[in-house]
Amino acid sequence: MDTEKCAALLCVLERGSITAAADELGYTVSGISRMMAALEAESGFPLLVRSRNGVCPTEECRSLLPTIRELAHLGRLYDERCSEIRGLDTGVIRVGSVYSAYYDWLAQTMADFSAQHPGIEVRFLQGSSSEFYSLLAEHGIDFCIVSRREGDYDFIPLRKDPLMAWVPVGHHRISDGFYPLRDFETEPYIDTYPGQETDNALAFRANGLMPHGQFLSIDVRSTKAMVAAGLGVSLNNGILSHEMDLSGVVVLPTDPLYEVEIGIATPRKENRSPAAEQFLQYALGKPVKLR
Repeated sequence: MDTEKCAALLCVLERGSITAAADELGYTVSGISRMMAALEAESGFPLLVRSRNGVCPTEECRSLLPTIRELAHLGRLYDERCSEIRGLDTGVIRVGSVYSAYYDWLAQTMADFSAQHPGIEVRFLQGSSSEFYSLLAEHGIDFCIVSRREGDYDFIPLRKDPLMAWVPVGHHRISDGFYPLRDFETEPYIDTYPGQETDNALAFRANGLMPHGQFLSIDVRSTKAMVAAGLGVSLNNGILSHEMDLSGVVVLPTDPLYEVEIGIATPRKENRSPAAEQFLQYALGKPVKLR
């Protein structure tokens, strides 16, 4: 199966339309359509459901997506290694950070690296640790700053980060100077990113606790607003104190202390493209500074 066609199919699915994929990849719409038709002919069944609202994968296509992603990744890897042998700097690197405290450092690293390697495109992605780990498994990201999880990837530690309790001003635990983790089982708990394997969820599981969940939040800023309004308490990464205005909220260490390890996650060395390897080594040579 042609790896270029596999990459085109993934772009069509990501963009939701053949026209948008053609614009991004620099092809004509008819050219992308012919690629999709050729893939369907090779597969022996439809891969796309076409409608006025765009395209989506068929069930058969969904079952093939892990293999299609692997083929597209190997095609990119082959092209970049051929370019490396020819002495050319080319490729696409996808980087990201869960924590905005690292945005300035990462953006400056991207800018300096791009100035030295103008033929390598660097794209910035946003997401949670769970989302980035899914992308790592699918060859969808090359370098991300996340909290550590178990998996088949390389991890370079940057710092230990304690989880901290957020309580409203006037909360009775403020005078104690700490917040017992067990109290999350009895006080109204505001759950950020419910359903995901967050650091908070892992901390509760490690301590055998079940938080008294009463409120759900889609991001840390809404969590902060809910805590400040007195709706409940929350547990969050300590690094967030570098990232946002926490007025109306008092941040307390937990008892017992629970720390997570923040670092750089990348594919294994044998799976990294030459461009991604260059970026990783360049980034490791720059002092990491928080905002």
